Amino acid sequence: MVIFNEKEKLTPAIVELKNQNKTIGFIPTMGALHEGHMSLVKASKAQNDYTIVSIFVNPTQFNNPEDLAKYPRTEENDKELLMKNGCDFVYMPTVEDLYEANEGAKHYDFSTIDKVMEGSSRPGHFDGVATIVCKLFKAVHPTKAYFGEKDFQQIRIIQEMVKQENLDVEIIPMPIHRADSGLAFSSRNARLSAQQASDAPQIFSILSQAVMLKNEGKDVASVKAFVEKEFKNSPFELEYFEITDEETLLSIEHFSDAKHIRGFVVAYAGDVRLIDNIQF
Repeated sequence: MVIFNEKEKLTPAIVELKNQNKTIGFIPTMGALHEGHMSLVKASKAQNDYTIVSIFVNPTQFNNPEDLAKYPRTEENDKELLMKNGCDFVYMPTVEDLYEANEGAKHYDFSTIDKVMEGSSRPGHFDGVATIVCKLFKAVHPTKAYFGEKDFQQIRIIQEMVKQENLDVEIIPMPIHRADSGLAFSSRNARLSAQQASDAPQIFSILSQAVMLKNEGKDVASVKAFVEKEFKNSPFELEYFEITDEETLLSIEHFSDAKHIRGFVVAYAGDVRLIDNIQF
């Protein structure tokens, strides 16, 4: 496994492989890696000649400097996990390698998809995400890039950014990687107490029951009311539950309003903010 810290050394190495008609799979991460990330590495290895993972905690997507400072950094463990899972290259740049002095995020027009749900409470967040992923794509020149559907809104942002920037990369959304209990893998799970970790699978259970209600013919309002009631009776504090069109991410009133529909939930276990979603 080869580790790069500078794009001036990484990019020529990748370009040389692509000139040999080799395919490059890429997984951008902010570190604190877990089995969910490794499922993306395995998919990339199965579909490409080489796999590269980046580890970079991106400052332009944090609204709160304290959140940036507190973000978990487990680089040695991350490298060990990647080596164990057969990753070929790791890109671990400094801020200075990717951003000019005093450079901020580029502003994008994403229509509705950056204004709702995560975007409404974190203004500028998705501009930061799009900016860094664009920079990484230009450094790595991947054939395919892999993203977990747990951050489904982020995938939609990246798909739109790729169109706007006219980048030659295929975005591969991957199903949410879950523990046997149903809990979605997340770096934040490490912050859960033993009791919270034991309770957390209830979130996916509630989402699964919501899909069953829809399949039994219940309408959107009834499904939303059920989810809100279940969370009131749970150990979690519900921030939001939305049922949306997957394309626009706008809330729907009727299940006939969109061809592809997804339910999104954010809930707090103590001070740990957990997100999940499910396709209807």
